[in-house]
Amino acid sequence: MAPQPLFHVKVCGVMSADDARLAADAGADAIGLNFVPGSPRCLDAATAARVAAAVPDHVLVVGVFAATPPAEMRRVAAEAGLDAIQLHGRLAGETSDPPDACAALAPLTVIRAVRLTADGFGAARAWLAAATAAGNPPVMAVVDAAVAASAQAGALGGTGAVVDWEGLVAAGGLGMPLALAGGLTPGNVAAAIDATGVEAVDTASGVEEAPGRKDPEKVRRFCEAALAALARARR
Repeated sequence: MAPQPLFHVKVCGVMSADDARLAADAGADAIGLNFVPGSPRCLDAATAARVAAAVPDHVLVVGVFAATPPAEMRRVAAEAGLDAIQLHGRLAGETSDPPDACAALAPLTVIRAVRLTADGFGAARAWLAAATAAGNPPVMAVVDAAVAASAQAGALGGTGAVVDWEGLVAAGGLGMPLALAGGLTPGNVAAAIDATGVEAVDTASGVEEAPGRKDPEKVRRFCEAALAALARARR
């Protein structure tokens, strides 16, 4: 049996208990809490704990980190009550998360953000193979939009840039469930699911009034459109 995704609809960059409840009520089964310095959606652990406490038990609470030492991620996960860690740093170089970070995070569940490059998922496959060899590999990948080489850690996600959907299909799978992120909105999420066949979607800026402040109507419309498209794809 194929592995199942940890979530189907994730609303990321949540910064308040009200927005966490809004996402859960709209049908999201995961929220993302951002701990990347420099991001306009970055939280401290104490605030994140208050946000996480507002969601029902069936909603996954994912902590998003980039180039953070594993010991610090473990500390934040314990204090904030995280269910999973999403490594959103680069695959190599500055602002990167090395493959052995997964083993250092065990037994925490790990999600890996990846990006398409000129060779598709070549770099991601190499990183995931190294993580598997080290132990505690990611159980799910989030495909986000490409970023400039000069982008700092705080600008690695939530930019509103859209993934190349055709390129994603051409790249093939990664041997694990994929979630699509990058520029998804209530208006395009159904088309994205139909075009790529992904099992999950992830949005941040696409459902906001301003960075870190969610728009209730956009959140509701996004979840409704995404869940309907995912249900059609499973038929």
